[in-house]
Amino acid sequence: MAEPLVIAGEEIYPGQNRIVEVPLPDLYMHTSLSMPIHVIRGRQKGPVLFVSAAVHGDEINGVEIIRRVVKSKSLKALKGTLIAIPVVNVYGFLNQSRYLPDRRDLNRCFPGSVEGSLAARLGHQFMREVVSHCTHGIDLHTAAIHRDNLPQIRADLTNPDVEMMARAFNAPVVVNSSLIEGSLRYAAQQSEVPIIVYEAGEALRFNEMSIRAGVKGVLAVMREIGMLAASRRRKKKDPFVASSSVWVRAPQSGIFRMIVPMGASVNKGDLLGMVAAPYGKEQSETEVFASSSGIVIGRTNIPLVNEGEALFHIARFNKPDEVADSVLAFHSDLDPATDTAVPEEMPII
Repeated sequence: MAEPLVIAGEEIYPGQNRIVEVPLPDLYMHTSLSMPIHVIRGRQKGPVLFVSAAVHGDEINGVEIIRRVVKSKSLKALKGTLIAIPVVNVYGFLNQSRYLPDRRDLNRCFPGSVEGSLAARLGHQFMREVVSHCTHGIDLHTAAIHRDNLPQIRADLTNPDVEMMARAFNAPVVVNSSLIEGSLRYAAQQSEVPIIVYEAGEALRFNEMSIRAGVKGVLAVMREIGMLAASRRRKKKDPFVASSSVWVRAPQSGIFRMIVPMGASVNKGDLLGMVAAPYGKEQSETEVFASSSGIVIGRTNIPLVNEGEALFHIARFNKPDEVADSVLAFHSDLDPATDTAVPEEMPII
C-alpha cells in the first residue's frame, strides 16, 4: 500500500481530497484557532506543490485564487499532490491586518522556531507541516494597503528550477529578485524547494484580472512540472524579465495627481504626476518625473503623500515598448468584459 502523507497527525493517501486543520496557538480569549489546509492527492506519483496565500493577512486575492484552483476540473487528472493554504497568517486575516498581533511581519520570520515569538512559531509550524513535504512552492501576494501591483512574478532566476516555474506562470513581467532572509521564499529555497512569488493587486481588495491571471498561472506551473496534462492551446509568448527596478518617491508632502496608468511605458524624464499643497497654491506644486525608463509595475492608490513616500515602482527592460504592448495584450485576454468564453466562475465586479 502507498505511503500516506501525514500533516498535523492526519494521514492522507493517494486519491484522497482532505481539509486538514493545523492547530495554532489560541487567541488570548482562549478561542481555539487552526490553519485549514487543502490536501489533494492524485492517484499517480508526481511532484508535491504548495500554494500559499495571506502570509500577509490583508492580502486576500490569493485566497480567491486558491478557492478557484482547488475547484478546477483540471485537478481530476492530478499527478502528485497539491497542498493549498488559503490563509497562512490566520491572526492577521481575522484583524484585516498585514501583521500578527505582536506587529511582526510573518514574511520576515521564516523558518521560525518552536520556542520563539508567535510569528516564529507560526513560521516553524508552516515549514514543518507544509514545506517539508514539498518539491515546489508558489506564494501568492498583493501590494500593501493603498498600493497596487501589476501582475508579476518575483523570483531568484539564478536557480534553473525557479526560472522554469517563473516563465511557465506566464505573468506579463518577471522581476529577478534576490532572496530576503526571513522570507518564506528564502526559507523554502534553503530547504531546496524552488519557489516563486506572484504579486498582483491591492491589499483588502479583490481584482478579477489579477485573480484570473493567478489561477491560470498556478495551473500552468502544474502543467510544466508534470502534475497536469500539457495544454493543447498555443503557447503564449515568454514573459519579459526585468533587469532591475527603481522607486520614484514624492519630492514633497501634499496631494498627488497621477497622470500615467499601471503598465505604462515611461522614458527617463517623463512627467508622471504633480504633488500640490492642499490649499491650491500654484507656487507650492512640484512635478514628479521618471528617474528611469521602464514599465510602471506598482503605484500608490492614495493621493495623500508625505515627502519620500514611494509613488511608482518602475521595472527596467531592454525594450520597454514591447513590454507595454505585452501588458496590454495580457489585460485584453483576461478582461471579463471582452472574454467570450464561458467562465468556470462568475467574475467579481
